[in-house]
Amino acid sequence: MLFRSKLLLIDAKDTFSKQPLFLEGWMLLYGDLVEWLPFAKVGNLVRVDAAAKTVYTDFAEQKADVVNVIAPQRAAAIAVDAGLTSGGDWCTVNQSTFESTVTPGIHIIGDAAIAGSMPKSGFSAGSHGKALAFIIAALQSGEPPPQPSFINTCYSLVAPDYGISVADVFRVGPEGTIVPVAGAGGTSPVGASAAFRKQEADYARGWYASITAEMFG
Repeated sequence: MLFRSKLLLIDAKDTFSKQPLFLEGWMLLYGDLVEWLPFAKVGNLVRVDAAAKTVYTDFAEQKADVVNVIAPQRAAAIAVDAGLTSGGDWCTVNQSTFESTVTPGIHIIGDAAIAGSMPKSGFSAGSHGKALAFIIAALQSGEPPPQPSFINTCYSLVAPDYGISVADVFRVGPEGTIVPVAGAGGTSPVGASAAFRKQEADYARGWYASITAEMFG
């Protein structure tokens, strides 16, 4: 197959989740057609010149036919406008109940919430929502809320039949923050077989079908 383009990833960080697995997959499947530039090499994004199709960073400039700039993330405008972020990017919550520390009676889950060590992912949000249903039911009944545990599994497709994943189990620790349970998680192995990678890709599609069915019926 003849490729006439290259994917250049200009990162605002020096590391990222499942990095060894991604780098292995990119090299195996695409060779030098995928290149990752960490923060140490390029620095901060300074500006984008759309007319010149050029991205400028602290230490470099890159021309491209197509540029996809992902802006710094934060909670949605509804949370910001309601004052739930206290002027920051995310919402602080009681991590045992997801109740806002700014406005009592409002519970915030998913990406918008600061949920300890849990990553901002669809799987995390689904896990929050299921736990919160039991928590709110207990609070409305005047009972102590259950102490939840959470699961997160992040699947990524490097190609349609090449999947990788990372999984963790979390609980609320003694300090009141969500922490990983030691020894309860892990990532796909580096150097796995093509059959294993295809199985992971099938798991990823299965998880997507399952969670969308749970949310939307």
